[in-house]
Amino acid sequence: MKRVSTKIGDVFSVKVDTDNVKCFQLIAFDLYQLNSDVIRVFDEVYPIGSIPDLSVIVKSEVAFYAHCVTKFGTKMGLWEKVGNTTDIGETSHIIFRGTSDYGTKRGEEPIKISRNWYVWRLGDLQTVRVGDLEGVNRKAEIGLVMTPYDIVDRIKTGNYHGFYPGFL
Repeated sequence: MKRVSTKIGDVFSVKVDTDNVKCFQLIAFDLYQLNSDVIRVFDEVYPIGSIPDLSVIVKSEVAFYAHCVTKFGTKMGLWEKVGNTTDIGETSHIIFRGTSDYGTKRGEEPIKISRNWYVWRLGDLQTVRVGDLEGVNRKAEIGLVMTPYDIVDRIKTGNYHGFYPGFL
């Protein structure tokens, strides 16, 4: 199998149906979350075979940010690299969230709403315990490292299909 290498600035395309793709870009590695890749996924849909210049793609609206392993998705054939650009946008506003209320003990129902959240900004090595998500923290993305399948599902549907607690 061919060795796949990725680097910050790489732009990838993902088929969303038989005729269209969406794009995302590797923008950082998050030391707090296993040094995993951080991507920004763009809203714009393009017909297969007519992906515009990278400078146009990276200026389009961002749908979401996520942690994943871009190499795995490439090896699995779920997305393909279309180029690289040094324009990775502003990253200081990106916030992720996590909670210890994830998962269940045997015989118990999953916790549907957590009031035990922590958040961190991309680039920070420390989290801040916030309890309830309020203000800007309500926009924090789930900070788990997602599988390539999870990323494709969210690109296609706007949601992750696995369980994770919500907030008030």
